[in-house]
This record gives sequence, C-alpha cells and structure tokens, in this order.
Amino acid sequence: MLMKQARDMLENQLIPFWAALRDDEYGGFYGQMGYDLQIDRHAAKGCILNSRILWFFSRCAQELGRKDCLELARHAYRFLTEKCLDPSCGGVYWSVDHRGKALDDTKHTYNQAFAVYALSAYYEASGDAEALALAQSLFSLMEEKCRDQDGYLEAFDRAFCPSSNEKLSENGVLAERTMNTLLHVFEGYAGLYQASGDERAGKAMHLILEIYRGKIFHPALRRQEVFFDLHYNSLIDLHSYGHDIESSWLIDWGCGLLGSPALSAKIGAINQSLAHHILERAYQKHSILNECENGVDDPTRVWWVQAEAVLGFLNAWQKEPSCTAFRDAAVDIWGFIRKQLVDPRPGGEWFWSVDADGAPHTGKPIVSPWKCPYHNGRLCLEIIRRKWDVPC
Repeated sequence: MLMKQARDMLENQLIPFWAALRDDEYGGFYGQMGYDLQIDRHAAKGCILNSRILWFFSRCAQELGRKDCLELARHAYRFLTEKCLDPSCGGVYWSVDHRGKALDDTKHTYNQAFAVYALSAYYEASGDAEALALAQSLFSLMEEKCRDQDGYLEAFDRAFCPSSNEKLSENGVLAERTMNTLLHVFEGYAGLYQASGDERAGKAMHLILEIYRGKIFHPALRRQEVFFDLHYNSLIDLHSYGHDIESSWLIDWGCGLLGSPALSAKIGAINQSLAHHILERAYQKHSILNECENGVDDPTRVWWVQAEAVLGFLNAWQKEPSCTAFRDAAVDIWGFIRKQLVDPRPGGEWFWSVDADGAPHTGKPIVSPWKCPYHNGRLCLEIIRRKWDVPC
C-alpha cells in the first residue's frame, strides 16, 4: 500500500541520508555530494538548501513525532540564524562557505520565501516563539523590499537594491518576474499563515492568487507562463510540466487555508485544468516529461518533477474521484520512482534525473544547493498526512 511504502522511504532512506550530512564542526549540513556519493566537506552551503533541510526535519518531527528529527531541525535552525542571516542589511544570503562565512550575499525573493516557510514549520514543530518572530520579520522585510505595485521582484544585492536575475532565469532569457518565485512566495506565506494566522500573510496570499489567475495562468493554453518582463509579458514559449503539476496541488493547499469556499472553487478550477493538461500532455512511459520549449519536449525525467506529479495527480483525484486516471497515473509514477529514481546503492538517495530509457545522469549531483529533501520528502509526508493509502 502507498502509505506504507511512503513511510518506509521516509524513515529508512530519506531521514537517515540527510541526517548523515550533518556538519558538527561548522554547523548546518554539507552542501555537496557528487554522483559518486562522496561528500565535499568544503563546498559552499546554499541557504536555500539549509532552509529546505530545516523545513524537512521540522515537518518530520511534527508528522512522525520524532525527537531526533526535532534535534536535527534545531541544528539547521541554529545555522540559519547564526550564519545565513545578514546582521547588517537583513534578509538571508544566497550562500555561505563551508565554515558559514557569507559567500554570495545576493538577496533573492525566492530565498527569503523559503526561509519564512522553514521558520514557520520549525515554530509549529518546536513552539519556539523566536522562530515565529523571525519568520514574521522576514515577511515584513519581503513586503517592504521585494514587491512593487504589481507583484514581486526577483533579485537584489546585499542592500536590497534591484540586480540582475540570473539565478532564477533559464532557457536563454533574463526574467524580471518569474512564475517560480511567485509560487514559492505564496507557499512561504501560506506556511506562515498556517502557523500563526497572521492576517498580513493572508492578505498577501489573496493578492498573489489574483496575479496567478490574471497574469500567470494562460487559459487558452491551459498552462502557466514561466518567465516575464516587468509588465508580465511572457518572454518564451515554455511549458514547465513540473511546475504546473506542483502548482495544481500546492496552490489548492494554500487556498484552502484561507477558508473561502468561493475562492477555493475559482482557483481550484484553474488547478484542475493544469492537472488534466499535464495528464494528457506530459504523462508518458510511466513518468512525466521535464518541459516543452518552442514545441519540443525534453524527455528527461527529473526527480522533483516525478515527486510533484504523484502529489498533483493524487490531489486531482481526491477532488475528482470519478477520474481514476489520476489515481492510476500517480501509482504508476510512484512505481517509476522506486524503480528508476531511487538510488539502490548503499548510502544513496534519489538520482537527480534519468534519460528516456531510465539510465541515471551520472554528471548530476546527489546533493547540491538545489538537490534537497524538499520535493521527495514532502511527497512522503503528504501521502502520510492525507492518508492516501491506495494499492500500489
């Protein structure tokens, strides 16, 4: 059954793997492991990675009632507060070196949002009021520095002066606004709202949903646009299959927290449209394609895309039980994950990606500033939380 397998993966693979990366000399967790499973103890430590580890162990502590996970979360919390926060200009650095000294002092909206998300989760798990106060302080900073009259900006220098957005731009464009950042600002604020009921966060979530509905979602194409100029003009013909299926359930979750059936119905219809389109367009050979640029599919199977697809399809099936194709696809992709993406080597986790034939990409790391326990850990945690105990 799915719940049993998800719990087994979480408790016997993901938690032990990430716990073993704890750095007791300099704090935090080691920031790089190559495909060869060798840890680089002198690699930079990405602050997004640390926030996601903090979120992961906080949620594991809360969902599973494990004190060891709470201690691991506390270790990540200390590193975030002592090393990743800028004491002079405020906000969270992009990265620090292995000792915890600021390395890339860029301030990115995406990064601040994940710190809010992680601190809110840690507060829920620990009851530490200082963590909640810090999450609220970062929220206030984001609202002051990272948004304009039309939404959220992207990249800033250390003093929060706008700068170029290479870090969240891809596919040959340089975006002034991105769907990805907006999604995770919403997620971070939803985490804060869930933890505290902070009405400021709730109000900001409503505004983000209006941007999502009016600027990001393309109703004729049944997809989200990805990269934008300052005025929300799309910069590229790109369909990000993974982000669409992730948004379909994640925005449903955040929307539900706001307690408005009318809003949930309006936004939920968009999210269901995304899920149906991904099922029709990107579900092939037991898995989900990566993306489509200018009409050309990228057949790479990326770890996080598959994790989000299982969640998104189960969420869509829960909303529309008569469409059993969603449930069947989720179970099928879960089987693909276990067979192709889970690293069978002792000490392994999940591969970053595999090719169309299921062969792992050996040039991709197992741990990096972007390769973390957030997507696959959240998959297992949500299956357990929602009691999705379907045969598999």
